[in-house]
Amino acid sequence: MGRKWNNIKEKKAQKDRNTSRIYAKFGREIYVAARKGEPDPESNQALKAVLDRAKTYSVPKHIVDKAIDKAKGGDEETFDERRYEGFGPDGSMIIVDALTDNVNRTASDVRAAFGKNGGNMGVSGAVSYMFDPVSVFVFSSFDSEEVLLHLMENEVDVNDVTVENDFTVVYGDPQSFHDIKSALDEMDVGEYEVAEQSMIARNEVTLDEEAQAQFEVLVDALEDLEDVSNVHHNVNLGS
Repeated sequence: MGRKWNNIKEKKAQKDRNTSRIYAKFGREIYVAARKGEPDPESNQALKAVLDRAKTYSVPKHIVDKAIDKAKGGDEETFDERRYEGFGPDGSMIIVDALTDNVNRTASDVRAAFGKNGGNMGVSGAVSYMFDPVSVFVFSSFDSEEVLLHLMENEVDVNDVTVENDFTVVYGDPQSFHDIKSALDEMDVGEYEVAEQSMIARNEVTLDEEAQAQFEVLVDALEDLEDVSNVHHNVNLGS
């Protein structure tokens, strides 16, 4: 499907350095997901999806428990889900997903991050039509035919199973996230580098060295915003 994962470990390691910020963001996501339904991942698929993602970042149990307990306690804190879209250097496209308790603040912060780092925030729908929602799983290289056969035997539909730069990557429909993960867990594929619902660009762009450096500064600025939960883009960051 186009997106390359050849530097996924390096990128993930960089993000993991700021563990307090990562944990705070997941705490918020877990709380919001738990408030949407029962605070039990077995009966709340949205919560289960967030917890699966949290595991790939080694979010401690006490962070998870605190967020779920807060939701159980009937806390009145409310958050809105917001999506912002924009452009980076040389035709790059960016989607920013956020959870916010102050929409005006978040919109202002996202717009400022774009403007100060060589980008421009667009209107709703400006770039999202060039992306597809998917479930994506990335793990250490595994026989792709064996993975596909196992998924088929378990009657799990997937869009693609590929090997990309020493990683096996499974793409599927967002609604199939838990079915795919359950089948992969049965195979004992090991630790997931990525296990999440994402937005994958239909077409990637490759930037020159200067534009890529500017683009990475822009993405870092967006990801550092407290309210931002995910940033999706169409740039091939592979070396």
